[in-house]
Amino acid sequence: MTRESEYKLKIYYEDTDSGGVVYYANYLKFFERARSEMIYSFGLSNKKILSDFGVLIIVKSCNINYKQPAKFEDILLVKSKVKSISKTSFTMEQLIYRDKDLITSAEIVLVIVNEKGKPTRMPNIIEKSLAEFKSN
Repeated sequence: MTRESEYKLKIYYEDTDSGGVVYYANYLKFFERARSEMIYSFGLSNKKILSDFGVLIIVKSCNINYKQPAKFEDILLVKSKVKSISKTSFTMEQLIYRDKDLITSAEIVLVIVNEKGKPTRMPNIIEKSLAEFKSN
């Protein structure tokens, strides 16, 4: 059964420009926080993954589509799911909603690298955990 990770956040003044609209680069932070929370739900953390397996999860590419602006004091929901998994990488779809309106979507490719930055095989526990969030 496919699960979807959800992360709720509130937009603060520091997230916005002078017009009260969320600065476009902050969406990357929101997506990163949601991915980190998903990893925490596995009983892992980026720090633990590095110490236990000697690997990091890094962003290789990101394609974002801004549909509507988020604004000061909006409450947003980031939904994350895994689209595909390979031996060394995975692709995620992340969607940001305000109420029921989809305001931003992203496809993000993440790669497992060793401490020297070279792509390496994904640890089994990460692959198994990600598979729970894989869309059909």
